[in-house]
Amino acid sequence: MIAHGHVPRKRFGQHFLADRAIIERIVAAIDPRPEDNIVEIGPGLGALTGPLLARTRALHAVEIDRDLAAAMRHRHSAEGLVVHEGDALKFDFSALPSPLRIVGNLPYNISTPLLFHLAEFADRLRDLHFMLQREVVERMVALPSRHEYGRLSVALQYRFRMRSLFLVPPEAFRPPPSVESALVRMEPIGRPARAARDEALLAQVVTRAFSHRRKTLKNALQGLALAEDLAAAGIDAGLRAENLSVPDFVALANCLVERRGEPH
Repeated sequence: MIAHGHVPRKRFGQHFLADRAIIERIVAAIDPRPEDNIVEIGPGLGALTGPLLARTRALHAVEIDRDLAAAMRHRHSAEGLVVHEGDALKFDFSALPSPLRIVGNLPYNISTPLLFHLAEFADRLRDLHFMLQREVVERMVALPSRHEYGRLSVALQYRFRMRSLFLVPPEAFRPPPSVESALVRMEPIGRPARAARDEALLAQVVTRAFSHRRKTLKNALQGLALAEDLAAAGIDAGLRAENLSVPDFVALANCLVERRGEPH
């Protein structure tokens, strides 16, 4: 399908928002202000770009498609819109003024690695509003003991408060994707009251636990955590990864740090 002369490229996962009512609803949820430092990831044909520029003094856009980036520069003045041509997965968001408000209709094929990349800049962010595949949003906001709860849930909920705002049907896009979408809001929570003393170790524990999610924690974490580590963290070794809250995983990771005697 051709949209405004541009043929959507499958390798970039391009599905362009075209429903005006949905666009207005997204902009209303973001509620941009003139003084905001807003970054739009994957502006595409500019469905959100124009309404955002109408309500803020300046906007940064990260676009990997060189043709769309060129069209965006031609359509808007450089004073109002700064276009960064490149891959958002490799973009250094710390180079932009903070606090940042990041928005976008994210390509579904890179959404999870992009969310992990953005989490690295959490201390420079004010909030994020993303259109994502509905199933991904359900995983992001899932609570413990739910089927959708997993590594993505823990990793993001450790850094962000998240809320699924509303669903968007496939027909709101051109071309329509094969799945439903949802708009999610993410707000950094700052340093948690009980933070992980070693975040790399926390990530390792979470990844290992959910890589064997059908096993009990005693078996899933064999070689990484001992039964006494689980007991010291107040965790039943017979539970599975999906039964643990984010603070539970943090407590376990911190117990491992203490046992190893590593300074952090």
